[in-house]
Amino acid sequence: MTLPRLLTAALLLATGVVAHAQDRPDKTTTTVEKKADDGSSLPPLPADKTVTETARIGGRMITYRATVGTLAVRDDKGKEIGQVVYTAYTVPGRDPARPVTFAFNGGPGAASVYLNLGAVGPKRVQFGAQGDAPSDSPIARDNPNSWLDLTDLVFIDPIGTGFSRSLVDEAQTKKAFYANDPDVRYLSKIVYDWLVKEGRLRSPKYLMGESYGGYRAPRIAYELQSQIGVGVNGLIMVSPYLDPASGDDATALSPLPWMIDLPSMAAANLERRGQLTPNAMAEVEAYTRGDFARDLLRGRSDPDATGRLVTRVTELTGLDPALVKRLGGRVDNRTYLREIHRGDGTIGSVYDSNVTAFDPFPWSPQQKSNDPILDALIAPTTSAMVDFVTREVGWKTDARYNALSYSVNAAWDRGKPADAPVTDLRKAIANDPKMRVLIVHGWDDLSCPFFASRLIVDQMPAFGVAERVQLRVYPGGHMFYSRNDSGAQFKSDAASLYRP
Repeated sequence: MTLPRLLTAALLLATGVVAHAQDRPDKTTTTVEKKADDGSSLPPLPADKTVTETARIGGRMITYRATVGTLAVRDDKGKEIGQVVYTAYTVPGRDPARPVTFAFNGGPGAASVYLNLGAVGPKRVQFGAQGDAPSDSPIARDNPNSWLDLTDLVFIDPIGTGFSRSLVDEAQTKKAFYANDPDVRYLSKIVYDWLVKEGRLRSPKYLMGESYGGYRAPRIAYELQSQIGVGVNGLIMVSPYLDPASGDDATALSPLPWMIDLPSMAAANLERRGQLTPNAMAEVEAYTRGDFARDLLRGRSDPDATGRLVTRVTELTGLDPALVKRLGGRVDNRTYLREIHRGDGTIGSVYDSNVTAFDPFPWSPQQKSNDPILDALIAPTTSAMVDFVTREVGWKTDARYNALSYSVNAAWDRGKPADAPVTDLRKAIANDPKMRVLIVHGWDDLSCPFFASRLIVDQMPAFGVAERVQLRVYPGGHMFYSRNDSGAQFKSDAASLYRP
């Protein structure tokens, strides 16, 4: 599960929308023009803007403040080198005891719009399910599964995503922002700066990260705890990318890549047959840990091993047995997504293999189309976010909004695959016996399969992990929260983290 594997399909569709200022005299703001170090002029960003809104959440109306604001990123000498734009939803009158949750999406190169308008924000745009289309209405409606009745919410767009931007040249930008370690350091400081700016250092603090945001969250928690001096009460990792070292770049001798993917393929097959249950998946997981792994490692030393693999993998995945035999029982996710729906001329999404789109090149030996879910979600989520920021809040800007960014992902220095987030997670929860962690996945996700997190959690030391680190898996895929029932269960499971 290297980073290119997660985002190759995603970034084929990465795009942005230019938001144009509209004349509304009652919502004017002061702007300051910035120049990048290369001398080019950047569109000015407005001053912070707050409006009061309402939404029906959890069966009752909640009045809250919606703020679009900017925080400066400074280098060691105090020079401003970047501007991070955030969206905050706060319920007045309860500070400082009210919890605050900071949310990050992943990529690298993704804005936080997906957790905001898809999962836990007060408004919601439908995406990520079968039948969604780019032309779907971008009108955001009240989100009954929002977490705003549990916690204030701050959605942070890293540099190069959303409206956030660098103020230095390309080489300096890559060094300061587009690498794993610098990313964690400056985003940790952004969390601290928001807490100071809003007078919320005494509030209970939580971090939420999705996908590569799940790589960020435990590392930011440990950075805050050990370097900046801010304790974190809890972590929520949504479909997290936790251990780059366990995936596609692992040694050819390792069974892990095949083990990690198989249960998600089996879950999708069970769902198509109406047989997806926790008990059924427990049997799949037991086979994957046991006979599947043993037969993979036996190889040619046991002539019957491949036959056993082919028979069982065919049964679990629903693929053509001749294909599974050609692959020796080792099914990669791209082959699976292409072949499992070939009979009806469609192709599955890596984020949820049961969400499909027509394959425009069905006779090509390789997939030549973009991911079905990303094809459908970029337009409505981007349009809805820009409409909210510029029209509803009145934060007027001509700057470009990037929901996903080609350039950020291409420039990212991934370093050597390592288990840094798992290491930092272990250290953070070992240091703080009160910290609690919720890791959540969708059964059908092949971009960040749930079984990787299952194996990681099961290998953690027993310092209260069973009580403090919980793993939950729901119907759906990477963005399982697009399903109302799964989103509601996710909120229910997370509520216990916020109870004193």
